[in-house]
Amino acid sequence: MNEIVDPQHQQTPVLLPRRKRRNRKKSPKLQWDTNTGVYWLYGIGITAAEIVVAYQNVKLGIFLHILLLGALLGHAAFAYKKENHFLLLALVLAPLTRIMSLSMPLNEIPPILWYVVISAPLFASAIGITRVLGFKPYELGLNLNNLPMQFLIMCIGFPLGYIEYTILQPEPMVTSLTFAQIWFPALVLIICTGLLEEFIFRAIMYETAVKAVGDKFALIFVSFIFAVLHITHVSVLDVAFVFGVAVLFTVIYRKQKSIVGLTLAHGMTNITLYIVCPSIF
Repeated sequence: MNEIVDPQHQQTPVLLPRRKRRNRKKSPKLQWDTNTGVYWLYGIGITAAEIVVAYQNVKLGIFLHILLLGALLGHAAFAYKKENHFLLLALVLAPLTRIMSLSMPLNEIPPILWYVVISAPLFASAIGITRVLGFKPYELGLNLNNLPMQFLIMCIGFPLGYIEYTILQPEPMVTSLTFAQIWFPALVLIICTGLLEEFIFRAIMYETAVKAVGDKFALIFVSFIFAVLHITHVSVLDVAFVFGVAVLFTVIYRKQKSIVGLTLAHGMTNITLYIVCPSIF
């Protein structure tokens, strides 16, 4: 006896198509938050290492930067061909900058040549990273677009240099404001600080941050990283000032898509800060 199915009254069953299982994707917002959280952890780590260098122990600070460098390289390798691979590899340049500036034997050479010695391996590393990531020069602002505007952008370096001079008041880099005294230090500051730092932060790091997370995050995060690398000046006011300048420069880069004017403005800022103002005031 079958009380469930009556063979005499049973109809041919209608077979409904099975629903395909959908692969659940992570929420874009959750993925965004997760990635940015990781980047901010690295940013906090870089900040902590800079604070240790500036206020505690230089050797310990270098050690922390080396740990960060290894973590970023390992993380970048693990995330190869993923969206965050770009920014992780670009962030390597932040601890590398401090490691190079503090660990190289510079005591036997004039201070102005310190910039040349330190910048050489950083230029090589930055160029190597751009090749690994597949960037073309024009994608990183290495172009001569709108030259008149680039020279106008250069002019903002003079007031910025004066403002920073009032904050830091460094010793003069030259003994007099003669052409023979200033041409070489000025050229070094334009190339080894202006070009190098704009290439690393406004071009490589900003562009990779945009690819990884987005434009708004890139603006704040890269400006933050640039600012905290000035903690070694031992001035909270200067760090805040540099953050504001970094935001301004990034906005200009976003509109102009060229680092030529920003390189000149950055160089003029440092020329005013280290050469002109200390020799006048």
